[in-house]
Amino acid sequence: MSFTAEVKNEAIHVDRITSELISELSALFYNNANIDSEIKISTENAAIARFVYREIKQIFDVNAKITVRKGYNFNKRYIYILEMTKKKEKILENLGLIEKGKKLLIPKEYIVDDEDLVRAYLRGLFLACGSINDPKTSRYHLEFLVNCEIYAKFIKKLLNQFRLNSKIIKRENKYMVYIKEAEKISDFLRIIKTMNAVLYYEDIRIYRDHKNMTNRLNNCEQANVDKIIETSQIQIKNIEYLKENDVYDLLDDKVKEVASYRLKYPEVSLLELSEIISMETQKTITKSGVHHRMKKIEDLVEKIRRKR
Repeated sequence: MSFTAEVKNEAIHVDRITSELISELSALFYNNANIDSEIKISTENAAIARFVYREIKQIFDVNAKITVRKGYNFNKRYIYILEMTKKKEKILENLGLIEKGKKLLIPKEYIVDDEDLVRAYLRGLFLACGSINDPKTSRYHLEFLVNCEIYAKFIKKLLNQFRLNSKIIKRENKYMVYIKEAEKISDFLRIIKTMNAVLYYEDIRIYRDHKNMTNRLNNCEQANVDKIIETSQIQIKNIEYLKENDVYDLLDDKVKEVASYRLKYPEVSLLELSEIISMETQKTITKSGVHHRMKKIEDLVEKIRRKR
């Protein structure tokens, strides 16, 4: 079972009151219902089909006709079709989807009149057209695919009431409202009250963040080692250049001392080199002191090269 299906199955079993159910069903019907002489809802999720059937019967006293079909082409999943012919107008009016027989582009205000109703509406929206990537995958992504730009902007506004930073992009003849940030996706799961999904999502997210931080630290450490070796090789080449051109003896004794230790310890950093020299000679020298003497060697090499 996909992570999306797991979240939807949990969302179905959230406790809610009748007013919240109306908002939830409003979102579900708006996005999944085909309205003609009857209301027809299709879904591949059996739990959602049972949920709609049960709640429509309880709220409106309507028994929906259920048909089960196999998916077309290579899709072997079953499709559950619910058909409602009785009280069609009453159902749609109560769900805030029509006014004077005409379908509305966005639901009536009372459907999302307070925060709890907005949460319920977003839960129904997710059941109808939501999709979420498993946090174990390479990227975080939550999306809702809707048909109308005005409705997409309405959904974006609802989501951003909770500071979820949702955005809209057009995809062929549809509109995708999406969230990319891991923290915001986790907040959405909390908003629709799927707490098991929140715990799972947070566990995986924290693990991935920790793993990424460890990798970054390892990369930084390796980069530092590479930089130390590269710097050391340049310093050794400068010292050897002076020796090959018989000008090494122009260096004073303190600089020669640092040069000899660099040749002896080619893979250590300047800080480590200063500590080794201080310990072995009993004369304190800082990292800055070692760097200053190496700079004298570098300057002498540059001076000789310019003359030649």
